[in-house]
Amino acid sequence: MPILEGQEVTKYFGGLVAVSKVDFHVNEGEVLGLIGPNGAGKSTLFNLISAALTPNPGAILFKGVNITGIKPYKICRMGLARTFQNVKIFTNLSVLENVLLGSFFGTKARVSAPDAVKNAKEILEFVGLARFAVLPAGELTLANQKRLEVARALATRPEILMLDEMMEGLNHTEVAQAMQLVDNIRGKGITVIMIEHVMKAIMNVCDRIMVLHHGAKIADGTPHEVANSQTVMKVYLGEKADAAG
Repeated sequence: MPILEGQEVTKYFGGLVAVSKVDFHVNEGEVLGLIGPNGAGKSTLFNLISAALTPNPGAILFKGVNITGIKPYKICRMGLARTFQNVKIFTNLSVLENVLLGSFFGTKARVSAPDAVKNAKEILEFVGLARFAVLPAGELTLANQKRLEVARALATRPEILMLDEMMEGLNHTEVAQAMQLVDNIRGKGITVIMIEHVMKAIMNVCDRIMVLHHGAKIADGTPHEVANSQTVMKVYLGEKADAAG
């Protein structure tokens, strides 16, 4: 059984359909890439999964349980954590304090202060931010702020981690480091869903890719299958793909 499923997930904003009858599944332990042109509905789908928005209609199931309409904080405590396209950290708190928030408020279990600090420090070491623990989070570079968001999400002990354009705005070296981090997260047994425009990352990190266009799913397969899909090439290349065919 997939760890996460969507059944005809749909979202309207007024008369505009942002996500249209999308069926999807995510297998435990895999890295699923979610791609598509700007405005394709990727972040809206993330918001639906994380319960920032509610499908109308459609259903989302986590480990076979319908979680549609459950409050976002409960979704997090059930084991689904996320980052955001525009980094959302507490800039006036220290790097360590940002991660502690995930430990204290993002899990079902009550955590003692010493255990939370120990866990937060271990996570900062894991993501490569241990040396910045006492630094105000707002003083980090963009790449490290994105890592901090990942660290805070990991502090909630997720079974699924949703990464929303983690590599946007990063240079080549930072992208390579981010790709390694995703691979390391998968190595911990955490399932990853990632929205990304950096095709090098999508093709090299993901086990499977789902493509959205105008809110509808138009492709779902291995990186090789998606890269060679005429439908996907037409969406991204338009008339060039027609001419090449």
